[in-house]
Formats: sequence, C-alpha cells, structure tokens
Amino acid sequence: MKEIFKQLIVDFHEREIPKLTERDIQTQIPLTGNKIISLIGVRRSGKTSILLESIRQLRKSNPTHRIVYLNFEDDRLFNMNISDLSLLTDAYYELFPEEQKERTWWFFDEIQNIEGWEQFVRRIHDTENAQLFITGSSSKLLSSELATALRGRTISYEVFPFSFTEYLRHTKTEINLYSSQSLHRIRHHFQHYLFHGGFAETFGQSKDIERRILADYLDLIIYRDLIERHNISNRALLKHLIRHLFTNPATLTSFHKLFNEFKSQGFKLSKDTLIEYFNYLHDAFAVFHVPIFRSSVHDQQRNPKKSYIIDNSYKQLFDAFSSRDLGKLYENLVFLHLRRKSSEIYYFKRKYEVDFYVKIENKSQLINVCVSLEDSQTKEREVRSLQEAMSALNLGEATLLTADQEETITTKEGVIQILPVWKWICLNPD
Repeated sequence: MKEIFKQLIVDFHEREIPKLTERDIQTQIPLTGNKIISLIGVRRSGKTSILLESIRQLRKSNPTHRIVYLNFEDDRLFNMNISDLSLLTDAYYELFPEEQKERTWWFFDEIQNIEGWEQFVRRIHDTENAQLFITGSSSKLLSSELATALRGRTISYEVFPFSFTEYLRHTKTEINLYSSQSLHRIRHHFQHYLFHGGFAETFGQSKDIERRILADYLDLIIYRDLIERHNISNRALLKHLIRHLFTNPATLTSFHKLFNEFKSQGFKLSKDTLIEYFNYLHDAFAVFHVPIFRSSVHDQQRNPKKSYIIDNSYKQLFDAFSSRDLGKLYENLVFLHLRRKSSEIYYFKRKYEVDFYVKIENKSQLINVCVSLEDSQTKEREVRSLQEAMSALNLGEATLLTADQEETITTKEGVIQILPVWKWICLNPD
C-alpha cells in the first residue's frame, strides 16, 4: 500500500490543474490556518473542483511537492482500512524527508469511505505541521458526530451544484441590470437553468447525454450512499420514494398519507421504514425537509414538512411534463438559493400559508413564490397570506417572487416587493 501511495502522490504532483469556473464558496475557504476544512455536499456538486482550485492557488506560492491530494474513490484505494491509512505519512516522508518540519497541505477527497478515518485525520492534525482539507457526500459529516469525532478541530462548508449566478459566470454573462443586452442573456439562461439545473458536467450537453449523466449520478446516490452504506433491502420502495419526491418538489409530505398510498400500491413497509429512508436521502443531500414555523419543536414535529430536492434537473429526469408544473420548479429554485445562505428555513401557516420564513444573518424574511399574478384572485391570495404573516411576525416587509412581474405594494402591515425570480437572485447573489 505504501508504494501505491507514493505513486499517487507523485502522479498528482506531475498533474497540471486547469483554471475552472470560480465558485462563490471559494473566497470563503481559508488556505492557511489551524482548522481542518470540511467540504460536504451531494455527489458531483463540485467538491473536488473546489479542492483542485484551492491546490492551484496554493501552488502559486508554495512548492508543489508540499501539497498532497488523494481521492479515496480511486479503485487502487478500495478495501483500505485505518491501518493502511497510517502508511500514508510514511510514504510521503520517504519521498520527501527534508519536508518533515515544513508546512504541508493534505487534501482528502471522499475520505468517509475509510472506516475510522477520523482517528487518522486527528493524528495528522495534532502531530504534523499540516493544513487538512476533507470532503464527503454524507451530511453525517456535518452533524454532532463530526464535531465529536474531530473535537472542535474543523470548519465545515456545504457545497451545492452551481447557483444561477455561478451558471451566469460559467457562461460569461455579465450581470448588469441596466443593460438590455445583459438582461436578454440573463433571461435566456434563466429559462435553461430553471429546467436543467446546476450540475456542471451537464452544461452544454445534448438532452440524451444530460439524462444519462443525471441517471448515473442518481445511481451513485442510491447504491453507494444509500443501499450499500445502510444495507437497504427494500430497494423497490427506496426507488419509488425517490421518484415520488423528485417528481413532486415543493410539496407537503405527510408520512401517514405516503404510507397509506404506498401500501395501497402493494409495497410492504412500515411507517418507520419510510421515515428512515427519507432521512437517508436527507443525509445524502438529495432531499431537504422544511418544517412549519412554530415556537415549540413538538408543534413543528406534529405538522407535515415541505420537501425540496437538490437540483431542478432531477425533476425533469423523472417527469417529462415538468414544463406544466412551473410553480414547483420556481419554488424549488428559490429554496435552493435560500438554503445556500441559511439552514433556518420554515414555511409559515396560520389561516393562510407563506412559502418561506427564513433567517439570514439575523435578518428575518418572508417570501412567497407564484409564477404569474395576472389573475387578480391569485394576486390577492398571495398578498393576503404575506400580510397575515407580516402582522403575526411583526415584519415590515416581504417579497413576492414571480416569473416576470415587478411592482411595489404598500399595505398597512408594510411593503411587499414583487420581483422576477431571476432578478431577485441577481440582486441577492450567494
């Protein structure tokens, strides 16, 4: 194993790293410090690219041989265990004995595949003059388990597929809301992004190739992150649940109703199994659930949660008629934009329902999403629900997001700003 490590280390040192589209999160990640940097997110969201860009930046001012990168999904590292992992530093210092007292950088991609990896990472952090970066595709790495395992040594960053503003950067589209040419390009790209999402490998691909790429990604999530990791036996139920959730984003999820529906379709299951599978999907960053806003956790748990999916492209993968369901695509897109900024997201409901009540940097926001307000009754309903929430939460402003309408409404509760989703995102980048 030591010789394999040596080969991987040297091969990477000889590898040129091309300049990639800059991700917004890149500016947040410190390249020097005394904390382990953890990048967590769904598979193929760009964690590896972010690591490689960090390495490219480091190479500008540091010797290449002081930077070590290993991808633990490399087939040469399959069936490794913790004792094999301990040979890595031996391999490196045998190659570069003069570097034992120098600052080094270690990048470990998908390291959670090695059982007991936490012990190794802690040891390197505590005993070497090293800065560590790790990635993983399971949200367990973000939980209290990670904090316990690394004992306060880590700072975690969540990585999502490309946001709309990152997609515009990738297409070299300037965001200038005063330029007619820029606005035309932004609107054009938004229509594509709304349906096809932000997985970078699908950009510029034909519809058939795009579907194949997305199907492969989903297979990785299902088989590697769920079935193998959790030893799931009822695969048919899991796949059916995924199809249901990915076809119906931005929808209230009642496990009692889902249980009865699936049971009537002939599936053998318990309600506990259904909840367990749903939580596994959440752990894999494939699905998110948003609770109702209540002051009591018990009250939150008693109400259905709204479910959202990691990328709009997955709805299109399962639903050939997604263009007929623009409301869910718009709302899911708005959720993802908010989720990149905050995990404190709720829906609000008293007599009427508001899609999002979110807290970002200690500021509370109320947001409704509605594709079109051309129907006067629809507009009245959307405004009325925001007014009720503004009054209940003592907020003087709210936002109503649409496909293309823009207006400011002043009510006795406060100001409601109506904006197109694409413009709201450009005004509030990640």
